[in-house]
Amino acid sequence: MLNTLRDITQAVASAHSLETALEVLVSSTKAAMETQCCSVYILEQQELVLSATDGLEKSAVGRVRMPLTQGLVGLAAEREEAVNLADARLHPRFKLFPEVAEEEYRAFLAVPIIYQKAVVGVIVVQQASARQFSEGEEAFLMTLAAQLAMAIRGLKQKAQVSSLHQQILFQGTSASSGIAIAHALVLGGEISLEQPDVRCEDIALESNRLVAAMGRCKEAIGALSQRFDREQDEEVASIFNALQLLLDDASLGGEYAREVQQGWEAESAVSRVSLRYIQQFLAMEDPYLKERASDIRDLGQKVLRQLIEPERLELEPDKPVILVTREADATMLAEFPRQKLAGIVTELGGVNSHAAILARALGVPAITGVEQLLSADIDQKLLVVNASRGQLMVSPSPAIVSEYRSLISAQKALQRQYAQELALPSVMLDGVRIRLCLNAGLLSGVASEIAEGADGIGLYRTEIPFMLQQRFPSESEQVKVYQQVLSAASGRPVVMRTLDVGGDKPLPYFPIKEDNPFLGWRGIRLSLDHPELFLVQLRAMLQAGAEGKQLSVLLPMVSNLDEIDQALAYLEQAYVELKNDVNNLIEMPRIGIMLEVPALLYQLDEVAKRVDFVSVGSNDLTQYLLAVDRNNPRVSSLFDSYHPGILRALHQARLDCDYHQLDISICGELAGEPMGAILLVAMGYDQLSMNQGSLARINYLLRRVSRADLTQLLSQALSLSNGFQVRELVKEYLTQQGLATILN
Repeated sequence: MLNTLRDITQAVASAHSLETALEVLVSSTKAAMETQCCSVYILEQQELVLSATDGLEKSAVGRVRMPLTQGLVGLAAEREEAVNLADARLHPRFKLFPEVAEEEYRAFLAVPIIYQKAVVGVIVVQQASARQFSEGEEAFLMTLAAQLAMAIRGLKQKAQVSSLHQQILFQGTSASSGIAIAHALVLGGEISLEQPDVRCEDIALESNRLVAAMGRCKEAIGALSQRFDREQDEEVASIFNALQLLLDDASLGGEYAREVQQGWEAESAVSRVSLRYIQQFLAMEDPYLKERASDIRDLGQKVLRQLIEPERLELEPDKPVILVTREADATMLAEFPRQKLAGIVTELGGVNSHAAILARALGVPAITGVEQLLSADIDQKLLVVNASRGQLMVSPSPAIVSEYRSLISAQKALQRQYAQELALPSVMLDGVRIRLCLNAGLLSGVASEIAEGADGIGLYRTEIPFMLQQRFPSESEQVKVYQQVLSAASGRPVVMRTLDVGGDKPLPYFPIKEDNPFLGWRGIRLSLDHPELFLVQLRAMLQAGAEGKQLSVLLPMVSNLDEIDQALAYLEQAYVELKNDVNNLIEMPRIGIMLEVPALLYQLDEVAKRVDFVSVGSNDLTQYLLAVDRNNPRVSSLFDSYHPGILRALHQARLDCDYHQLDISICGELAGEPMGAILLVAMGYDQLSMNQGSLARINYLLRRVSRADLTQLLSQALSLSNGFQVRELVKEYLTQQGLATILN
């Protein structure tokens, strides 16, 4: 039975059109279940349409339509469960459609096809004899429907996209926020990595060709690296430095050369090595390591292009486009003319990929993880990318385009309005001063962002420089980076978080394979298990901070008091060593912990005896309190920072910290959202840390509300049943205050 399921699933998934796929499905299912009839109904605009059949009248396909409230097929879709009847005619929902000629059938089994909570269609099997389909038959059909849901949805989207008048919405993950409207440029014509295996007659000649091709690649990549060096974008430049290193003899370059020495042509050698390593990386479960396969693919294609067509034309579209590709790589984006790149949409890749990092650095709206995108045939079609919501609209109606153009214009006008007050302190109407700080990871832009109104850096993510290296950075390299961050902050306070990898942030050179990484070896747990690495980082931070009071050190993913004690002991060790051997004027920085593991909510009295402050990581705290992996598309809709239980936890944490005289701030995404900021300052939070794009808007908002007036709003919010009610309540308040546009 498993083989049958696999064969049907593969046959349907490999079909080039929805019509062909459904015909294969009904005929294969009818044969597998040894029944007399199999049909598929596809949901279109709240109507179930007979779309394929093997057993009913073929001429009825496309003509028979029924709303969800009618018929037994509608009942299966409406209830979202199987309907298994020995004699369908006896059921009150039975409805006969004369044009389908189903009078002879009695036994009836219908199973909904559901993808991510949404009904895509219904598959039905029927038989003339009155008998109930067995549990095994029902289970088979349900399993088949579940396995095929994604493929059928993708083919349905492709069919819809093919219609010039059909607007369709794709959903992905936001990698770089913003809105873009432009035509799609589906990147094609790449040199295939799958080159034929060809033996060479002259090894020396092939070696020379390979060396020349790799040399030209190094020059091209080096030019990109120098470009970003000039722009003082060191992290992005390091991406290209890493690609150059892959061409060294000790890395892929040496592997290419050895393959040639074994008698293969240069093209075959590059192909064989690349495909071998890509297969190894893609087999890994770690998402970051999987993304590194794209670096190997990118490099292999670049070398092959230099071997096959070294004089290739540079990509220069006539007007701005939205780049659509299976997987974007950093060099592709860097080579693309910035003024012609309106947006980026990819099937693969994550928010930590090099392409996503570069998209954010370039300020280009980007969405990743849009399933079955390239099969939809969207090249040259008009697109609207709402990257802030992870949405892609294909062939939008003129009304939608007009609405989004107006939205873009309105947003630009609002941003200019907000920016006019960014240099002014965030003081509420009743005189309460709120410190707005910056979450930072890339050095690029930090100096200008700080100058534009941030009160400091509330969270510097030290893992970003670690992730962009091919090895652990040395102590001197870390000192240099941390000094640059402190210098960019111009004397304002900087909170540096120690290495926070694991979970969704693995290191490419330090693989961690776990069944449940978010509950595994990450954050402070990893650092304490590797004191040789932890001490290097602490020493680097202390040296960068030197004798000033600017630096604070933050410990991530702390789950118990022993971890705090151990970390403090290592900090003391690093401090004493440096004071004795390097600089006797070095000062001990303020020390804090991330409040993201729920257990510590109940130990803040003991935490207060050990550290100077806590910083709430609302993203992880919400994830752990709700037991929801926010990066899992199947359950991400359940991730809700406005859940009243989350708000009560945040409020209680603020009250407990106040009682124990422990400073508390918040650095999660909630702080950068207008509704979140309103509720947090109502709770008593005086420091909010956020991404640079939120600073001006939150400052503008807080300068127009009073904390005293928010007390009743908070009380109402905490008493509600769900996050939707909370958002509606805050939205109503902002509307009453004439601030509703702040939510756009």
